[in-house]
Amino acid sequence: MPLPELFDALARADAERAIAAALAEDLGDAGDVTTAACFGDDARGRARIVSRAEGVLAGVRVAEMVAARAGLSFRVLVEDGSPIGRGTPVAAVEGPLRALLSHERTMLNFLTLLSGNATLAAQFVAAVRGTRARICDTRKTVPGLRTLQKYATRCGGATLHRIGLFDGVILKDNHLAAFAGISLAGRVRAAAERARSLAPVAFIECEVDDLSQLDALLSLERGVLDLILLDNMDAGMLTEAVRRRDRAQAAVELEASGGVRLDTVRRIASSGVERISVGAITHSAGALDLGLDLEIDVPAIDVPPIDVPRDHPR
Repeated sequence: MPLPELFDALARADAERAIAAALAEDLGDAGDVTTAACFGDDARGRARIVSRAEGVLAGVRVAEMVAARAGLSFRVLVEDGSPIGRGTPVAAVEGPLRALLSHERTMLNFLTLLSGNATLAAQFVAAVRGTRARICDTRKTVPGLRTLQKYATRCGGATLHRIGLFDGVILKDNHLAAFAGISLAGRVRAAAERARSLAPVAFIECEVDDLSQLDALLSLERGVLDLILLDNMDAGMLTEAVRRRDRAQAAVELEASGGVRLDTVRRIASSGVERISVGAITHSAGALDLGLDLEIDVPAIDVPPIDVPRDHPR
């Protein structure tokens, strides 16, 4: 799905809520007191949002939504998902200066966070290029910003994993403990059948910690599982897991997970797994440096001189 359509379908509604919360915590009941003290209602300004570092842009549509709430004119110069360099103007903003200054930080906060996610995702994607592995995001996101961060990782070329607990099933030890007294394969089969009866989930996946558990799941009939999650396995175990899956001709994809870093992801991908889930692209990305370069059209507020008595000590 193209990024503009993905943003509308996945993240726009959550963006509206996140923007409202961000402005409420920044402006409170009194608004931007500093700006109101320094500039009159008639002051206007124009600015460009400029990248101070190399990376991948994400969040320009969110910044546009912030500007719209403030009654500012906003022109997108670079689209989400585009590579940007140091000094690249990504948007132009114009309008009442008070509104521009009071909404500047909120626009930049979304842009720097989401562009940081997109940039790190793109680095992981580049690191596995030429293999069949796809980089996937996780649920390790900032509360309230999940769909925005997932959209950002997609801007960086990552593959979307489940959005939440409602649209995909990942079975782990704690879940399977509910089906005591039967084999691992039997527990997974029972849990999968029950899950599919409860909701139209996109996939069912089960986590394994060792190759014996993998063998048990590979014995399941087709259609029970879509994915098998290989948790914290080294490259040698991952390669063997792929070999066993291929030998069994099992119609499941294998996903590697656990402590994936930029300096290890290529080795993991070379094992032949189809998916690698990386929590770092949302929980440890850091912000991409962007700033707002401002031009003021009208002088600062006219402050009348203070009448100091002649006998006042100076």
